[in-house]
Amino acid sequence: MVAGLNLHGPPPAVADGRFAPSPTGGLHLGNLRTALLAWLFARAQGAGYLVRVEDLDRGRVRERFVAEQLADLAALGIDWDGPVVRQSQRTELYEDALATLRAQDLVYECWCTRAEIREAASAPHMEGLPEGAYPGTCRELSARERSVRAVAGRPPALRVRADDARIEFVDRLCGAFSGIVDDMVVRRGDGVFAYNLGVVVDDYQQQIGEIVRGADLLDSTPRQLWLQQRLGLAHPGYAHVPLMLGADGARLAKRHGAVTLADRAALGETPERVRSDLAASVGLAATGERPAPSELVERMRSMIASGVPA
Repeated sequence: MVAGLNLHGPPPAVADGRFAPSPTGGLHLGNLRTALLAWLFARAQGAGYLVRVEDLDRGRVRERFVAEQLADLAALGIDWDGPVVRQSQRTELYEDALATLRAQDLVYECWCTRAEIREAASAPHMEGLPEGAYPGTCRELSARERSVRAVAGRPPALRVRADDARIEFVDRLCGAFSGIVDDMVVRRGDGVFAYNLGVVVDDYQQQIGEIVRGADLLDSTPRQLWLQQRLGLAHPGYAHVPLMLGADGARLAKRHGAVTLADRAALGETPERVRSDLAASVGLAATGERPAPSELVERMRSMIASGVPA
C-alpha cells in the first residue's frame, strides 16, 4: 500500500476519465501505471474512459509512438470508449477560447526569452511566487516599447493577466492544495497553443469529470482552474497519483533501464505480469498475484466505497 492513495472527499458527480499521452516517446512504467489507475477509477465508478493524443507540438511528435502507445494500453487490458481524439484536429476550439480571453482584456504579447525569465525570477518582487513564475516584464509595455520589440522580428507569445491569483482546491489523493497563478503562456511564439489552455478546453469539451494523472502536474492545476473560471467552464475533479521512482529515488526515466513494456517483454515478462506488478505497487494486488482487469476494477470499487487506502 502507498499513502498516496488515501482518498480525500467524495467521488465527483461525473466520473468519466481519460488518459492523454504525448507521442514524443514510448510510455514508461510510470506512465502506464497512471493510465491504469485512471482507467480503474473510471471503470470502478461505472464511468467512461477516453484516450486523447496531445500532439500539438508537431516538432516533437513522432507518429510511430501513437500506435505504440495505444498498443501498450491495449496489452495491459485498458480499453476506451469512442474514437481516439487528437489535439491537432481541435485548434479551432482553442482559437475560440483565446478569443474569449481576449474579450476580457486578459491577453497580452510577450517577447521574453527563457533566459530573460530565469534572470528576472531572482528579483526581490518574485519572492513567494512559484519557481519559474513569469515576472510580468511585458505586461505593462507602452505602445512604443511593443513596437520596438515587434520590429525586432521575433514573434511574441501570448500570455494572460492572472494577477498572481491564489487558487485553492481539494485533490482527491493529495488533499488540500493552494497555488499562485502567474501570467502563463496560452499560445507560444511559434503559434502552438500551450498545454494549459488545450487541456482545459479538451477536458470540458469531452465532458471529463475526474482527471487522474501524475503528481508532477499538481502544480499546474491552479492555472487550469483559473482558466476554467475565466472561460466559464465547469471544474472537474482531480486526483494526482504518486510518481514511480527509479532505484536512485529519482523520477522513473529511460536511464533506469528496462522501463517500457517492450523492455519488460525482452526480459520475459508478460503484459499480465507488468499489469499485476503495477497494481501491486499501489496496494491493489499481492506480490506475485495475477488478478484480471475485472478483478482490479472490483478492488478499486471497494476502495472507493470504503474511502480508505487500497
